[in-house]
Amino acid sequence: SLCVRGMRSIVMAAALATSGVSAMASPSSLIARQAQLSKIRLILGSQSPRRREIFDLLELDYAVVVSDFEENLDKADFVGEGGPARYTVANAEGKAQDVLKTILASSDEERVAHNPEGKPLVVVGSDTVVDLDGVILEKPKSTDAAKAMLRSLSGRSHYVHTGVSVFTSEAGIEAPALSFSETTHVHFGELSEEEIEAYVASGEPMDKAGSYGIQGLGGQFVDRIDGCYFTVMGFPMRRFSKELCKLLES
Repeated sequence: SLCVRGMRSIVMAAALATSGVSAMASPSSLIARQAQLSKIRLILGSQSPRRREIFDLLELDYAVVVSDFEENLDKADFVGEGGPARYTVANAEGKAQDVLKTILASSDEERVAHNPEGKPLVVVGSDTVVDLDGVILEKPKSTDAAKAMLRSLSGRSHYVHTGVSVFTSEAGIEAPALSFSETTHVHFGELSEEEIEAYVASGEPMDKAGSYGIQGLGGQFVDRIDGCYFTVMGFPMRRFSKELCKLLES
């Protein structure tokens, strides 16, 4: 009857309200944000092929401007709980800020090359580290260092932190428009010395934090993860989409 259908509608609306679900929720991914994205010039301040791959998966229109920021922060300032995650954010902020400064200080010709239509600039910086018992593992400086890192990770679990920072021409270079970090728990299997030697010989570990790439040959070492796969790969796709949506709305 009409009465029964009406009561069902009321019950459904109440259930949605109490569960925090909104039938008219704002988009939290960039799929429905093409109109807003078309009004900005997105700059990726990274030469990482993994981050470019993730930006391509998102089908973003962007330019790459590599940062000259020296990643030489004192790790002693980032010890204790949350330290390694804060370290990635600090590096990400340094990279994004450096790129925005460079573009704003460049010649008119160079600025046009980066931003042909003169749109507001949105510069994204990012940094990824492996955290083993609070010790920050970055890219290995030698094959011996890569082997040592892999031995230390073998049969154990660790965290991967990726920090992201966004600077915009509208907000200026003094402070980021947004910054955050995302963390994934990674469980490694036991690695034989033969596997470590062969993997390092492949060359894959040499440009990757913690000396492995989950999206490549190194994925064979990972038993499971708790958290975002793309965070381990080098850029947290879902979290970035959500945060950039909020920024575009503002």
